[in-house]
Amino acid sequence: MQKGVVDFITLGCSKNLVDAERVMRQLEAAGWRCVHDPKEPKGEVCVINTCGFIGDAKEESINMILQMAERKKAGKLRKLIVMGCLSERYRAELEAELPEVDEYYGKFDFENMVAVLNKELKVIKDNKDLKDKGCAAYERHLTTPGHYAYLKISEGCNRMCSYCAIPLITGRHTSRPKEEILDEVRWLVGQGVKELNVIAQDLSSYGLDLTNGELKIENGELKSQRRHLLPELIDEMAQIEGVEWIRLHYAYPTDFPEELLDVMAKHQNVCKYLDIALQHCTDHMLGLMRRHISREEQDALIQKIRERVPGICIRTTLLVGHPGETEEDFEELKAWVKAMRFERMGCFAYSNEEGTYAYKHYEDTIPQEVKDRRVEELMDIQQAISGELMAEKVGTIQRVIIDRQEGDYWVGRTQYDSPEVDCEVLIEIKNEKLKIKNGDFVDVKITKAEEFDLYGDIC
Repeated sequence: MQKGVVDFITLGCSKNLVDAERVMRQLEAAGWRCVHDPKEPKGEVCVINTCGFIGDAKEESINMILQMAERKKAGKLRKLIVMGCLSERYRAELEAELPEVDEYYGKFDFENMVAVLNKELKVIKDNKDLKDKGCAAYERHLTTPGHYAYLKISEGCNRMCSYCAIPLITGRHTSRPKEEILDEVRWLVGQGVKELNVIAQDLSSYGLDLTNGELKIENGELKSQRRHLLPELIDEMAQIEGVEWIRLHYAYPTDFPEELLDVMAKHQNVCKYLDIALQHCTDHMLGLMRRHISREEQDALIQKIRERVPGICIRTTLLVGHPGETEEDFEELKAWVKAMRFERMGCFAYSNEEGTYAYKHYEDTIPQEVKDRRVEELMDIQQAISGELMAEKVGTIQRVIIDRQEGDYWVGRTQYDSPEVDCEVLIEIKNEKLKIKNGDFVDVKITKAEEFDLYGDIC
C-alpha cells in the first residue's frame, strides 16, 4: 500500500474519463499522486468511476467494486470510493448492498472528494514537501496520449428517447459557457494537445439553454430566442493557434444545427467527421423510440451533410431489438444500411433499462438470441461496406497522426478516425533514421486496405 497515492479506475465512455481527469488534477494540486487504470493497484485509496448506462456496463462496474472490496478486506487498501453514473442512479441501493465502499459520489458532487480525502486521511498535512498549487476548474490530469484529448462541452440530455437512461442519470441538458470552453482549449494546447475530440450527450443542443434568455425584435415585439451556439463555438475553436484537428461526437439528428456544416467545410482543421446516432430508419420504429424525426427527414439530413461537406465520414449507431421491432422493420433497416453506406457504424442490442419510457410502457418480448442475431447481421453488412470504402483509399495520400509504435509499425489515424473506436493506419518502419514521435503528422500513401485498417508508406 503506497501512502499518498490514489488509483483511479475509469469504466464507460470518454465523458466519464473527463470527469476522472478533473478530479485527479484537483487531487494532485492538493498533493496526492494519482495513477490511472493501473495494471496492479497499489495506492492506499482506490476510486472507481462507474458506468450505469446498460446492463453489461452496470455488471462490469459492480464486479470491479467487488474486486477492490476484496483488496480492502485483505488490508491492501485503506479507502474505497465509488463515483460516476452507477452511483448517481443507484446510490441508495449500492450503500445498502455494498457497505465496504467508504464514500459514494455521483456525477455532480465528486469534486467534494478532494476535501474529504484531505480531511479524513490527513496525508497532505503530514508531508511538508507538498504544497497546494491550485488549478482552474477545467484543468485535468490527461490520461490520453499527450497529443489528443476529449473536450466535454455540455452535460445531460432533454431528448427522452424511449430506451435511454442517460437523462435519468445526468439530468437536463446544461451547456458549459463558451468562453470557459475556449479557455480550456487554450490550456490543452499549452499542454501539447493537437487533436480535440468534442463530446457531449447531445452536441446538437449546445447553447440552446444559454441563449434562452436572449431577446430579439420580431414584428415590433421583443421575444426571447433560443439559438444554437455549436457552429460559433467550433468556428472560434478552429481559429486558436495550435489546434490541428477538431472532431465532433454524438450529434442528434432532430434540430441539427445546419450552420455547423458551413464551419466544417470552411476550416481545414475541423475534421470531415461527424458522429451522429440515428438508431433506426423506419417511421414505425422512430416513432416507438420517440426520436421526433421521420425517415424522410432523417435521410434528407444525411444527404445534406454529404453535399455540404464533401468527403465527410459519417459515424452512426443503430439499435435493434427495441420493443415493437418486427422482422419487416429489421429487413428495411438492413436494406437502408446497404443503401446509406455509412463510413463508420456501430450496432447495439436493446437493453430494458428500468425507469425509461420503454421499460414503463412497452414489453421487452424480443428474445435475446434474436437481438444478437440482428446485431450480427447488421455488422456483417457494415463490414463488407467498410471493406469496399477502405479499398477506395488505396493509392491516395492521407494525413496521419501517429499514436504509437507497435513492433515494426507506427500506428496512426486519419482525420476520419476517432481514437479507440475507429480504423487505424499501420506504417512499416523501413528507415530507422527517420525520427518520428507520437503526435507527429505525416503524409502516408495508402498501399493496402482491410475492412477496418489501412497500410501505407510515408511519402
